[in-house]
Amino acid sequence: MTHFLKNSLTGLCLLLLAACTNPPAEAQQTTAPPAIRSTAAPAPANMQGLSTATFAGGCFWCTEEVFEELKGVKAVVSGYSGGRENNPTYEQVGRGETSHAEAIEVYYDPKEVSYATLVDVFFRAAHDPTTLNRQGPDAGAQYRSVAFYRTPEEKAAIDNAIARVDASKQYGSPIVTQVVPFQKFWPAEDYHQGYFRLHPESGYVQSVSTPKVEKFRHKFPELLKNPL
Repeated sequence: MTHFLKNSLTGLCLLLLAACTNPPAEAQQTTAPPAIRSTAAPAPANMQGLSTATFAGGCFWCTEEVFEELKGVKAVVSGYSGGRENNPTYEQVGRGETSHAEAIEVYYDPKEVSYATLVDVFFRAAHDPTTLNRQGPDAGAQYRSVAFYRTPEEKAAIDNAIARVDASKQYGSPIVTQVVPFQKFWPAEDYHQGYFRLHPESGYVQSVSTPKVEKFRHKFPELLKNPL
C-alpha cells in the first residue's frame, strides 16, 4: 500500500504504480516506532459467544473497513498472517522481507452472521480474488489473496464459495486465492487500526480503499450495520 497523500495528477499516477513500502506521513508523526508498538489486538473485551475468521486480500485498510460495516461483526483487526517470521513489522512485510501477507482478523457473532456469509463477502466484494499477488496498485506476495480456515467445515465453506463464484462468471478469470489452515495472526501497528475512518483525506483511501468499500455497500445493502 503506498499511502502518501497525492493531490496532483502526477502524484496519483505514482500512487497507482507503486507498492506499499512506507507508513503514511501522518502515522510517522503521531505514533511510536514499530519496534515498541503495542501488539495487543484490539479484540472485543468480551469474547463470549464470538467466533474468529481470518482473511488476506491486499491492503488491510480496505478489507478492514468492509468487514467493519458488516452486520454481526463486532471488531476487525488489521495485521499479518500466513508467514513463518515472528513479530513482523509493517516495513518488513511491505518490502516483501517476510513470508506474511497483510491480513485481517474478524470477530463476529455467528448468531447474527454466518461464516459462509463472511466468505461470500470476501470473495464477491472485499477484493479481487483472481489477481495473483496483486490488488490494484499493490504488488507482491504480501498482497496475495488467502482464506484461512480453522475447521474442516470452514474449509468446505471456502471451497464451496470458490466453486460458486467461479461458476457465476463474476470475474473474467478463475479465483487464485490460497486456502490454507490458520496458524498465527500478528496484529499490525496501532496506527493501522481503523485507518480508513481516521484518515478519509488520505490519497490512497480516496482513490483505492473507498471504491472497494462502496462496491461492498452496493452489492450487499441488506448486510450493512447502517443501511445506506
